[in-house]
This record gives sequence, C-alpha cells and structure tokens, in this order.
Amino acid sequence: MNFKTIFKSFKNKEMRKRILTVLGILVAYRILAHVPVPLGDASTFKQAVDNLINSTDLGGFINLISGGGLTNFSIILVGLSPYITSSIVMQLLTKAIPRMEELHNDGETGRRKISQWTRIATVPLAIMQSFAYVYILFQDVISANTNSTLTLTSYDWAVAVTAMTAGSVLLMWLGELITEQGIGNGISTVILCSIVASLPTTLSAVGTQLFDTSQGTLNLFGWLELPVNPTMFGIVCGIGVGLLAVLYFLVKLNEAQRIITINYAKRVHGNSAYGGIKSIMPIKMIAAGVVPVIFAVAFLSLPSFLGQIIQRNDPNSTIAQNLVKWFSAPNASNFTGLSWESFVYPITYFLLVVMFTYFYTSIIFNAREIAENIQKQGGFIQGVRPGHATEKYFKQVVNRLNLFGALSLGLIAMLPYIADYIFIMTLGYPIGLSISGTGLLIIVTVAIENLRQINSRALMVTYDDYKE
Repeated sequence: MNFKTIFKSFKNKEMRKRILTVLGILVAYRILAHVPVPLGDASTFKQAVDNLINSTDLGGFINLISGGGLTNFSIILVGLSPYITSSIVMQLLTKAIPRMEELHNDGETGRRKISQWTRIATVPLAIMQSFAYVYILFQDVISANTNSTLTLTSYDWAVAVTAMTAGSVLLMWLGELITEQGIGNGISTVILCSIVASLPTTLSAVGTQLFDTSQGTLNLFGWLELPVNPTMFGIVCGIGVGLLAVLYFLVKLNEAQRIITINYAKRVHGNSAYGGIKSIMPIKMIAAGVVPVIFAVAFLSLPSFLGQIIQRNDPNSTIAQNLVKWFSAPNASNFTGLSWESFVYPITYFLLVVMFTYFYTSIIFNAREIAENIQKQGGFIQGVRPGHATEKYFKQVVNRLNLFGALSLGLIAMLPYIADYIFIMTLGYPIGLSISGTGLLIIVTVAIENLRQINSRALMVTYDDYKE
C-alpha cells in the first residue's frame, strides 16, 4: 500500500470529488440514523428497544450494523440485513438452478439482471422484517406496562412499516452510489461506518470507569499519582496490547493466501508461437470472509428468541427457560464459570463459525468450474493432470486452507467472549466486548479492501507523473 501515492492523488480534482461524494453520502446516512419512525412517541419504545438489544445477541448485532438505528428507533432500523439476506439467497440459487448459473456466466448483462432481482427481493424481505420489529417492540412495550393505553391502528402499522422499508431501500441505494465511485464496496462501507459510529459510546463507557476514583487512585513510583482507577487502568492497558496483537493477526489472516502456479503449453500457429508462459492463481485462506460469523450470530440467536416467545405464553415452561439460559450471550447474570450451561453458547458459536466457513466456501469456490476453465485455456498445474485430477487438487488445497482458516476465524470470534469471561470472574461484570469480535473482523476486512481500491485508483490518476 503506497500512502504517498494516495496522498498525492488528492491533488486530482476527480479523486477529490469521488472521496467527498462518499463522505457526503456517509454523513447523510448518519443523519438518517437519527430520524425516528413515525409511530407516536418514539421514546415510548426506548425501554423495549433496550430489552431487545440486551436480551439477544441478534439484537446487539442488528444495532451494530445499523449504526445505532435500533437504539434510536430510526427509519433505518431494519438496515441492510434484507439486502444481505437477498444477496446470499441469490448466490445459493445461482449454484442450485442451472438457468441462473448460465445467466451468471453470461457476462455483465446476466450479472446485472441477477443484481436487479436481488434488489427486488430486498423489498418484501424488508417489509417482513419491519412487521416483525414493530410487533416485537410493541409486545415488549405492553408486557413492560410502559404504556398500557398504547394501541396500534392499521394506519400506524402502514406508516411504520412503509417508513422502515423505505429506510432499508434508501440505505441499499446509498450503498450502490458509493460503489459507483470506485473506491470501495458501498454496502461494506456503510456497515463499516455503522460499526465505527458505535465506538464513541464504548470508549465513553470505558473512560467513565477508568476515571472513577471512588476506590482509590493509581500511584506510580511512589511520587506520581494519576486520577485513574488502578484496576481499570491495568485492564485498559491489557486491552490495548491485546487489541494491537489481534489486529496484527487479523490483517495477516485476511491477507494469507496460497499461490498456485499455472503453466500454459506453447502452441505454434503458422510462423507465430503462443503460450509457454506461467501465471499465478491466489487462493485466500478465508475465502468466505466474515460471512460465517454473521451466519453464526443470526443462527445462534434463534433458540433464545424462540424461548422468549414461549415464555410470554407459558412463563413456567422448562424448555423455554433452558433455551434462554443456554443460548443467551454471556453476561454477569448468566455466567458463573462453574456450571456447564455457561459454556453451551460459546462452544456452539465456535462450532457454527467453523461449519459455516466450510459451507460458504464450498458455494463461492467452484473447483470444477475453475479446473475446466484452466483446461480450456490450455493450462495445467505441474505434476497434476488436467481435468478431474486438477479439480481434486483444488478441493484438497481449499480444505487444508479451510481447516486452519475456520479454526482461526472461530478463535477470533471467541476472543471477546473469553475476555468477558475473565472480566466477569475478576470484576463481577463483563466489559461488553462480545459483539465486537464480529465488528473487528468487518473493520479489518473492509478497511483493507477499500484501501486497496483507493490505492489502485490513485495509481491511475497519478500515472502521468511517473512517465518519462
């Protein structure tokens, strides 16, 4: 990454325009995160929203990727999850339906048609999720008796669902506008902005505990007294060192790849010779990216959510109590470190991340198609026969990479929970970093990819400066 070239490219008018356009879109997105849903008094739902965020890991994750949209009960509460779900479904259908696979392989025209179908499928998904959120929050408000006289008319439902659906579609459109600027994937950039926007709240909470001197101050070398909590100061230093180490490992893990050399046979046509060259084919260690972690969080939140629904109808249900106890994110109230139930959630989370890594990689990496394309182009891997043997070779390579990549991804996703366990056992309460494992993975992956695209465009606009 050449940062000197990137800074030099800012002198180019077109480059400045692209960057300022992206920044303007992100500012507009942050403004939308504070526009409330037109459903009576939005503050009425504040307690219900807090319960949803704290009771399930899914609620915290939705709030994270919507940039606080859930906390603020804003029109972008639904966020990009309908579009992400639609994209994943279309990817699965592309592999499952031969007609769609042909359309995908048909070039830019086919891919544009699939993209249009993805946008269309986003709308009904956004409508269904909007209905679900309004229903869940309304039921929480009634059950908490925060406003026993609150009733929702058909007009209220229509306005709320329409506003939330429009917010989700608007967010998808803003993401595509960012993509058109050519300096990063728009959807990923919006999610990155959402995560970064939640950092000040976390830092504020840590700072409040750090400067709480009710239990004493820190004395250094016997003469220097700092107005900070001694225990919290050590924790913050430990988190800082650990965070740097994790970031370094994440960058290396994200950039790790296996380089395979492809040889092309020399062909003679008349008086001209073609081929006889070598090229490389990089295979990333974690080709699935952060998608397995997102799948795992969403899948693991369902049992706890189902248990809460059952408890509303039957508070004494043993099954519901067990589902909530086993599959709730670790916190000071449900983790003691002494019972096996405390470890059901993290162990299941780790196994799901590993399983979804293998599953999603098998979808996006088609060994047969790659082997056939190489064979058609007259290429081969040294020591491996073209065709079926090459396909088998690719599958072996990907499986070996997945083994280490899936375990590493699961460990990275588990680190915040491990940290919370340590804090609960030492201080009696979690530090609140559980969902940050997913956020940290997204930040590293998206930031590196965006920097790579910015660097490529910077090389294009400064090319004339390097010509002789």
